[in-house]
Amino acid sequence: MAFAHPVADEQEVKTILERYRKEYYDARHVCYAYVLEADGSVTRANDDDEPSGTAGKPILGQIVSRNLTYTLAVVVRYFGGVKLGTGPLGVAYKTAIAEALDTAEIVERVITGRFRVNVPYADADTAMRFVREAGAEITGRDFDETGSTLTVEVRADDEEALRSRLSKILSLKFLDKQN
Repeated sequence: MAFAHPVADEQEVKTILERYRKEYYDARHVCYAYVLEADGSVTRANDDDEPSGTAGKPILGQIVSRNLTYTLAVVVRYFGGVKLGTGPLGVAYKTAIAEALDTAEIVERVITGRFRVNVPYADADTAMRFVREAGAEITGRDFDETGSTLTVEVRADDEEALRSRLSKILSLKFLDKQN
């Protein structure tokens, strides 16, 4: 049996795996792999006492080959590994999770960046226009006697261009570490 789940972090992975181990307590193996972070930089594959590289690695390969992130894939196996041998065992795990991923609903999420700027009232309209034109959103606005502080949320791919354009407003100050 093969299952795929969207996950936010390693704690959620652990919770889901505990549930599978309880539900399928009599299974021989509960093998899994996951990919976390927008860039896929956090990965883990677990063979659960299968021969090394025959379960977790093929499961992980399916997640990576589809460019999925924040994904946990689990395969529960009861019987048949010894009779298959290591090559066909890896193919069985790969095929099982491929079929699960083929039928899974893929949820696409936009990765955003957030930053804060301080802008005098005289230039606030220009700054807000630049933000709107970039397709970004002002998610917070605080006022003081000289101007306003804007919290801007923008698609990560567009953040550098928006920062560059905003930096043309000489009176504007970035309140974070990047600029």
